[in-house]
This record gives sequence, C-alpha cells and structure tokens, in this order.
Amino acid sequence: METDNLSTDLVKLTEAVRAACVQAAQQCYERAAADGLCDEGALEVALEAIRSLDLKQMMRELECVDDNAGAAHV
Repeated sequence: METDNLSTDLVKLTEAVRAACVQAAQQCYERAAADGLCDEGALEVALEAIRSLDLKQMMRELECVDDNAGAAHV
C-alpha cells in the first residue's frame, strides 16, 4: 500500500534526523567541554551543531543509501 511505504519512509527519515542530532550534539558538547567551556557554553555549542545540520544533504545521502539497497526513496 502506498501509504504504508510513505509511513515507513517517513519513520526512516525521522529516525535518521534524530540520530544525526544526537551524534552532532554529543560530539560538539564533548569537544567544547574538553576545550574548557562550562556546561552552559558546551550546551550552546551542541545546540548550534543541531541547528546547523544540513538536512537536505542528509536526505540526499539517505536516497543514495536506499538506491544502493534497492529500497524506495525517502
């Protein structure tokens, strides 16, 4: 059913976005804290990393992965 494919693709996309946000935040927070920023400063750096994620690029990458796997586009 077309709706099921859309739902599956949407879930895959939202899970990928969430994973990218968590990864960006963790990496940037840890780097900022290691550089000596206080918790509040490191949190601001982590939040900026999430804000600056290139979501269009992420979608392009997901389409490439799906094409290679033979699955539907996200």
